[in-house]
Amino acid sequence: MRIPRLEMTLTKKRSGPTVGLDLDADSVAAVEPGPPGAPTQFGVEALPDGAFSGGEIVDGAAISSALSELFSRHKLSKQVRLAVASQGVAFRTLRLPLIENPEQLKSAVRFQAGEQIPMPLDSAVLDHQVIAAHVTDDGTRQIDVAVVAARRETVEEMLQVARRAGLDPVGIDLAAFGMIRALAGTSSSGPAEPGAPAAAEFVPATLYCSLAGITNLAIASGLSCLFSRVAQFSVRGIAEDLARETGLQLEHAEQWLVHTGLDVPIDQVSGNPEVASAARSAIELNCGRLADELRLSLDYYGAQEGAAMVDEIVLCGWGSAIPGLADRLGGELGRTIAIRRPEPLAGLSDGESARLTLPYGIALEH
Repeated sequence: MRIPRLEMTLTKKRSGPTVGLDLDADSVAAVEPGPPGAPTQFGVEALPDGAFSGGEIVDGAAISSALSELFSRHKLSKQVRLAVASQGVAFRTLRLPLIENPEQLKSAVRFQAGEQIPMPLDSAVLDHQVIAAHVTDDGTRQIDVAVVAARRETVEEMLQVARRAGLDPVGIDLAAFGMIRALAGTSSSGPAEPGAPAAAEFVPATLYCSLAGITNLAIASGLSCLFSRVAQFSVRGIAEDLARETGLQLEHAEQWLVHTGLDVPIDQVSGNPEVASAARSAIELNCGRLADELRLSLDYYGAQEGAAMVDEIVLCGWGSAIPGLADRLGGELGRTIAIRRPEPLAGLSDGESARLTLPYGIALEH
């Protein structure tokens, strides 16, 4: 595949390591997985406030500068794969009759996507992948096809920002796919073979959720993504509320959320008691809104034809490092919510591994 096509399955091969790159509202994170037995290289660089918002580039020059500094300081490979996630990216699963000819399938997908994806496809980049095969009661063979569309302007701007930083983009991938690849092997249901369609309609699935500058949600069976959406309400929004109330810098407000958490009595939290109390209140007041985003995704997906049963919820992203948050969300939903990290990141602090989970998955070959 050639850039700027979204890459659900990488076919463009390059020599040397590839770095997974993830932009968030407050930072850019890069991960370069090492070969077996070698350490994983990584780096995180802060972004100026407002340079990246809602999954979209606002100040490309500032982001390019941060990328240059990040890759220079940490001596990372310049060959990168970028994550994309915003409300300007659409994901749909289409059920079609079995079409074995690739060009005919491409045409059928584009026709159906034109009816179901809420953006003009002439100004979008589109990619698809068969994720499941079925045989109906009357013997008709069908396939489920995952389709991703992103505004061409969004994709091209991300590529330009990376190239101005001296980087060599070899692909752009849906952020949700990176999250799934990073965590599928850590889930109790275990991973599927990469690229293999799901064998049956009702294989148990997992809801993955990255809590950061946006709330990025995906439902997957093994490595097959069945559903994905981005919600604008996020733990970043909670930090912004705290910053406005206390006068803290946004970076410090995020740190206070993680420091305070929900798992110990408030009088046992060290530091300024007024700030700790405000941080605790901000988390508690907004847990219901975060739970609503998870519930909305579960309900919407569950109403779809052939929806798999979702038997677990897994969190990542820097917000998942807030102590006690997963338990509180689980209580709101009446479900157990797990926090998992990729094994190659296990030697890092919880905050570091939480932030690096998504770019680690973006870097993985698939």
